[in-house]
Amino acid sequence: MAKVSPLMIAPPLIFAALAGLFFFGMARDNPDELPTALAGQIAPDVDVEPFGDLPGFTSADMKDGQVKLVNFWASWCAPCRVEHPTLMQLEAEGIPIYGINYKDSLANGAKFLRDLGDPFIAIGSDPKGRMALNWGVYGVPETYLVDGEGRIITRVAGPLTQRELTERIRPKLEELRGGS
Repeated sequence: MAKVSPLMIAPPLIFAALAGLFFFGMARDNPDELPTALAGQIAPDVDVEPFGDLPGFTSADMKDGQVKLVNFWASWCAPCRVEHPTLMQLEAEGIPIYGINYKDSLANGAKFLRDLGDPFIAIGSDPKGRMALNWGVYGVPETYLVDGEGRIITRVAGPLTQRELTERIRPKLEELRGGS
């Protein structure tokens, strides 16, 4: 009987493990969506610096009883410009949006808002990206839907487009509002 070397068994086992991981990734509800480990959990602390003289916010604002969006953005971010009309639309509909200016200068961020409009009920600056790291941000833009108790419901990694709004955010908003 021939003796089988462990080195001969390792490649098929590694292949099977990788195939299992790939299958698991494709079998998610939406394989295009980056999952967030924070869904269903209380949002991490809000730790932002003031953004000029615009109204700021704290962790207590996340638990104010209102459904809200928290949007991480930057003036140097091209996809942030793409999503901005959607944020302005939501602001016009009365959806509270809290902005986090990510790794950006105050002057550039302020110019961005002057040029495109300010959809934020309150805004803070995260110049070193520490808050973003705690929230699990992959890169800007990212938007979190937060319920009135401060619990993260879902996240949109990438620009908040009309498609994301229609397919993901609006159904969750309806659900949180009791279908009204």
